[in-house]
Amino acid sequence: MRSQGKITHWDDEKGFGFITPQDDGTAVFVHISAFTRSARRPQTGDPVSYEITQGKDGKPQAEQVRFSDQSVGKLLRSSPAVLFAVLFICFLLVSVYFNRLSWLALVAYGAASVITFIAYAWDKSAAQRGKWRTAESTLHFMSLAGGWPGALAAQRLLRHKSSKQKFLVVYWLTVFLNVAAIGYFVWTGGTYPV
Repeated sequence: MRSQGKITHWDDEKGFGFITPQDDGTAVFVHISAFTRSARRPQTGDPVSYEITQGKDGKPQAEQVRFSDQSVGKLLRSSPAVLFAVLFICFLLVSVYFNRLSWLALVAYGAASVITFIAYAWDKSAAQRGKWRTAESTLHFMSLAGGWPGALAAQRLLRHKSSKQKFLVVYWLTVFLNVAAIGYFVWTGGTYPV
C-alpha cells in the first residue's frame, strides 16, 4: 500500500533525506536510489508517494518513491518563465514564417539550447562528484549566445542553478539581451547573424 508524504529534509550531495507522512507519523529514511522514473532531483518540500520497507538496520525506509507532481507537463506549466520561453519560441516561428528571420536562427537556437542543457547537466554531475566545475561565466555566455531556453529547461528539470539569486540575476540579464537583440533584427528587418 502506497503512502503519501512530503520530503522534509534532503541532502542532495549525499543523496538521502527523510519523508514525513501526511498523517504526521514518524519520518522515514529515503535514498536517491528509491526514486523511480524521475528526470529531476528531489528537494525539500516535494510531495511524494512511496512504499515502506524495512531497511538493513531494521528501521522503516521509503522505496519506489514517486513525485506527486511526477508529470513533466505539470512541472513545466508551473512557471511563468517557461511560458515566456514558449512565447519566445512561437515568436521565432512566426518571424521565420513571415521571412523576418532566417530558419537558420531556429536551428542555432535549438543547437545552442541542447549544448547549454548538456553543459548544465555536466556541471551538476561534476558538483555531485566533487570534480572540476564549469565556470558560471561560461554558462552565462552560452545563455547569451542563444542557449537560454536550454538553460531554463536545465534549471527546471535538473534543479541546477535554480536557487542562487546572484546567478539568476545575471542569467535573466543574458536572456533580456538575447531577446532584445533578436527583437531588434526582426523589427528592423535586418539579417540575424546566423
